[in-house]
Amino acid sequence: MKYVVTGSTGHISKPLTASLISAGHSVTVISSNASKASEIEALGAKASIGSVEDVAFLTATFTGADAVYTMVPPTWNAADWKGYIHQIGKNYAQAIKAASVKKVVNLSSVGAHMPTGCGPVSGLFHVEAELNSLENVDVLHLRPAFFYYNLCANIPLIKHMGIIGGNYGEGTTMVMVHPNDIAAVASAHLLNPSFTGNSVVYIAGDERPTYEIAKVLGEAIGKPGLPWVNFKNEDSLNGMLQAGLSQEVASNYVEMGAAIASGEMSSDYQNHKPTLSPIKLEDFAKEFAVIFANS
Repeated sequence: MKYVVTGSTGHISKPLTASLISAGHSVTVISSNASKASEIEALGAKASIGSVEDVAFLTATFTGADAVYTMVPPTWNAADWKGYIHQIGKNYAQAIKAASVKKVVNLSSVGAHMPTGCGPVSGLFHVEAELNSLENVDVLHLRPAFFYYNLCANIPLIKHMGIIGGNYGEGTTMVMVHPNDIAAVASAHLLNPSFTGNSVVYIAGDERPTYEIAKVLGEAIGKPGLPWVNFKNEDSLNGMLQAGLSQEVASNYVEMGAAIASGEMSSDYQNHKPTLSPIKLEDFAKEFAVIFANS
């Protein structure tokens, strides 16, 4: 089969590409960075260099594919972050229709049932809607939990203030997952594309209260007793602004954190809980320790 994978050599796209290649299939990987071409080709895939903002480029790359994996690449300079995410969803839908692609596995997120109030994830609500509007196209939306790697954003806070935290609520249980486990689910559905219509699959590896997250990560980096501090929304916003994030990005992250704290972000997940995937917090803590040491 012929696949197109978006996301360049990211945490999910790279192992997904490797899995599809190892199964003997043809894979084209889209990247906006020409310097990634050699890394993509080293995996055994074809590199297609261009922008997901370019519908003509997407259409040309998607043409002839049996299935595509779509994701919205991160951006930090959009004046309207949710609007940007929605627009990429429109671009994908237009290109998929024009290229007559029939199977799509789309990376979404826990919380994508919320059209508003969940920061960038509410943008993904609209991506799902755009793809669901396609006729005679089977679309599977992957809704993974909070990425373990997002915890790495706390490394400067740990190093400079000896704490870890967020505006996620006091003692909130965080639902988390490793990108490798997301890639495994994506690969399984692309290799056996029996999904039909529009459907959703949740992916999660661990569910842990914030104070346990602090304990596990603290022990892994030689800081036993590392405390988790729950921040007020305004303190969280100010901290992100001071760290150099734009008002738009910081505000959206605060909004998402508030949705975690209220429980709304995970409410649909709670009604459709999956079997937890293999990689647990303690497994990730080993990776976190290496990243921490090299930061």
